[in-house]
Formats: sequence, C-alpha cells, structure tokens
Amino acid sequence: MLNSHYDKLSSNATVIIISLAIMLLCGFLMTRITKKLKLPNVTAYIVTGIMIGPFCLNLLPQSFIEGTSFLADIALAFIAFSTGEFFKFSKLKNNAGKVIVITLAEALLASVFVFVLAFWILHLNLAFSIVLAALASATAPASTMMTIRQTGAKGDFVDTLLQVVAYDDIVALLAYSIAISIAVSATTGSAVKLTDIILPIIKNLVVLALGGIWGLFMKLLIHKKRSTDNRLIVSLALLFSFCGICTAMDISPLLGCIAMGTVYINTSGDEKLFMQLNYFSPPILLLFFVRSGASFDLNALIKPSGAIGGVPLLFIGVLYFIVRIFGKYIGAFIGCLLARKPKETRNYFGLALIPQAGVAIGLAALGARTLGGDMGNALETIILASSVLYELIGPACAKLSLYLSKSYTTKLEELIPLDETQASTVPPNAVDELIERIRIIQQELKNETISAEEKAFTEAAEQHLESIAIQHSRLVSGGKRK
Repeated sequence: MLNSHYDKLSSNATVIIISLAIMLLCGFLMTRITKKLKLPNVTAYIVTGIMIGPFCLNLLPQSFIEGTSFLADIALAFIAFSTGEFFKFSKLKNNAGKVIVITLAEALLASVFVFVLAFWILHLNLAFSIVLAALASATAPASTMMTIRQTGAKGDFVDTLLQVVAYDDIVALLAYSIAISIAVSATTGSAVKLTDIILPIIKNLVVLALGGIWGLFMKLLIHKKRSTDNRLIVSLALLFSFCGICTAMDISPLLGCIAMGTVYINTSGDEKLFMQLNYFSPPILLLFFVRSGASFDLNALIKPSGAIGGVPLLFIGVLYFIVRIFGKYIGAFIGCLLARKPKETRNYFGLALIPQAGVAIGLAALGARTLGGDMGNALETIILASSVLYELIGPACAKLSLYLSKSYTTKLEELIPLDETQASTVPPNAVDELIERIRIIQQELKNETISAEEKAFTEAAEQHLESIAIQHSRLVSGGKRK
C-alpha cells in the first residue's frame, strides 16, 4: 500500500523512521484489543506484524524487513539476560538435580515426537525435520511468569516450574546448534561427521565462558557509585558488544547472555538492574515480534512446499502444534515421576509448558537466515503460526495447572489470611472478618499501583534528576563566587 510512496522518498532514513513509527504505533493499538480479550502482548505484536506486512496491508517495505534481521539477536540477548536472573545458586543448589531431569525429559521428548512426525510419518526433508524438532523443545517463560504473577501462586510446583523454563532455553539452544549444523551438512550434500555435532557444542561452551566473563565485566563496571543512567548505558553496551561478537562467530547469543545474567546476579545480587532493563526492553521486543509477524508468509501456509516434501505448511503446522503438546506433557510427567515429585506436580506440570514464543521465534529467525530459501521461510512460518496458537491457549493452560496443583486458591480466607493480632482485634463475626479482609486488599492495592520494573526505572530517573540538580547548583554557586 505504502511501497509506491516509499519509492518517492529521497532518504532511506525517512523510510526507516516511518516504518519504525508504524510498527510501534500499530503494535500498541493492537494490545488495546488483546488486553480486553485477556491475551498476552506477544500475540498482539505477531498479529500486528502479519496485518501490516507485505501479505496484508503492505505498510512496510520488503527492504526494511530484510534489513532488520539483527533484531532477532538483540531481542534474544534481552530475553536471555533476564532469564539469567532465575539462576541464583542459593535457590538452585537444593533442587538442581530434579529440575535437570524434568527439563531433559520434557524438552527432548517433545523434540523426538516432532522429529518422528516430520521425518518418519510425513517424510519431510531431513534438514527441515531436525531443525523443527530442535525448536519444539523451547518454552516461552514470559507467559508462564505472567500467569504466576497474576494468580500469586506459590509453592514447590511454582519454584520447579520457574527453574525448568529457565533450563529449557539452554537445552533448546544446544539442540538447535547441533541440529542446524547437521541441517547445513545435509543441504550441501556432504556427509554428517562427528565434528559437525561436537563443534557446535564446543562453540557454545566457548560462548558460555565468554558470557560469564562479560558478566564479571558488568559487575566491575556497574558498582554502587555508578550513576543510574550510566548503569543502563554500560549494560546495553555490554549486551550489544556481546551480540556483535556472537554474530561474527555465526552463533546465537542466547546461551552466553544467560551466563552473563547468571554471573552478574550471583556476584552482585543486584536485582534492580534486571527490573530497569525489563522496563526498558518492551519497545525492542515489540519491534522484534512485529517484524517476525511481517515476515510471516500467509501464502506458504496453503500451498505445497516442494523444498520440504510437498506437504502444505498448514497441515504440518497443525500437526506440529498438537504433537508438541503431547510431547511436553508426557515428557514432563515422566520427568516428574523420575524426580519423585508429588502427584499434583506430575499430573499437571506439562500444562504449564505449552506456551512457545520468544526464544523459539528468535531461533527460527536465525534458522531461516542460515538455511535460506523456501526451507527457511517454511520453518519461520510454521513456528510463527504455531506460536500465535500457543499464546492463545498457553496462559489459560498454565493457570489451570497452577489451580489444579493447588499452587493458588480462590478462597478468600486462604488468599487473605488474618494474622493472630488481627484475629484477636476482630470480633468472631463473619461480616467483620470480611470487612477486615477487604481493608487488607485495599491496602495491598494501594501499595501495588505500579510494577516493580516501573518503580525501579522511576527511582533511577529521580536519582538522575537529583544528580543533575546538584551539579547545576555547584556550577551556579561556583560562578557566583567568581
């Protein structure tokens, strides 16, 4: 629609700025609709990208979409660094073995199920089948964590779940790194060698160690005396530089950024930086997901793709969507059984692992860039289409699992218990007890008018303004003395 007008513009900078503005504005407006439908923002962003992309309204030039593939690396860096916050050694040491068993079971079984479906049942291309299977292991932590915050769920089920979705990203990345190497060998016609499997693992170990070193740099550069605005500048500089190094090595920054976040949180204990970055990152993540949606090939869903076996992508996508859910659920059940988790955990744990968005979409974008052609487009199309469906049902399934596992309750007396002091001052009357609980709820609502991320970012801004005011007053007083 606008492409003919873009051609008339003399400056590429104008095209880029207008395109970014359209993405941000349309993404925001779509969240106003999905919010009323109680759907996550990720769904809104992907749908927005599809609508303004070249296959619908065509508001973005194809050259802009192709030139912003780097957004996948940056978005993965933010997602991965934030995930590192959940790898506190103090919390992991008592439950690490059981969590690893559950993670390996649910992630690998989902991959096995999808590979059997793609390669042995649908007889698809080996390269495509193995990469799609590797991406099936990934889980989106954002939807699950959002549901946990909304319900206020607590307990062993929640603690295990948070740790599993954090480990899950590592397993997904290692599986993807091995799969993409085998896929490249298969597409070039060369025989798959042992080095094709070992070399990606070695590369990822190097990136893991490098990420840990970058985390130590961050700890040294971001000390207590550092001003709040410079904390954000230094952290972004380190994240971007690390992404650049990983891109030069042609490897995903995901694992290294997780290591960076893990080292930083364990050496500094500074949770406020993660809150500030989480409050800063939404525009970048919005651009990434909208751009992913704009890359979505609607025509490819209904036409057979000869590059991967002549099967319509819509049919592959639907089967992938169903089979991955079965793989996650059965794998989680077996893992919890081996880890000797209670019945409430093993029966419902798999329901909380259904969402798939950020990491899988990022890796699919990298895979599409590496494989190229129809195969790369088909891979990204299937992951994007299924991610929309997963984000539609994922939060509801996660909430159901938390409720069935008794991690949260809807009973008022359990949600807002009265302590001994309150119970002694309140007469033994049902109405008075209800009034007291309503008073407690009102007080909690007053204390939680803004999120922790917004509070941390606001505090940083206030401290920055105070420091500027102090510097200004010193300059003024110094001028008066002269």
